[in-house]
Amino acid sequence: MVLTATGEVGDVIHLEDKATKRLSGRSIPLNRELRAALVELHGSGIRSPDHPVIFSERGVGMTANTVVAWFSRLYDRLGFLGCSSHSGRRTFVTNAARKVGQAGGSLRDVQQLAGHRSLAMTARYIESDSDSQRRLVNLI
Repeated sequence: MVLTATGEVGDVIHLEDKATKRLSGRSIPLNRELRAALVELHGSGIRSPDHPVIFSERGVGMTANTVVAWFSRLYDRLGFLGCSSHSGRRTFVTNAARKVGQAGGSLRDVQQLAGHRSLAMTARYIESDSDSQRRLVNLI
């Protein structure tokens, strides 16, 4: 999902409809650091384009379901209650909503990156913060 037609690491992740909920395929720009790490991994020759990137301690490629189970076990061991593999998605949406103005964007951009059909769904993912609310009011 990150390789171009010529087999190089591109600048976006292409999520096809079949890999998303409700056929919400989209292209998401790659973070510079993540892209650099993928370019290094791809250039090392260690992994071929059709093999997993994430491996277990035993060296076995992890499927999406295996990654979900890994996150669940990790959060349990750390004592994090109510966390899941989906928590990172919520954190991304919240952080993106907080920083979108700095990038010259809007909440519509966050909605599209999340693949939501409505801003109302995106809003459900955004955590509030009373300190941020105070700082915002003081800016006005």
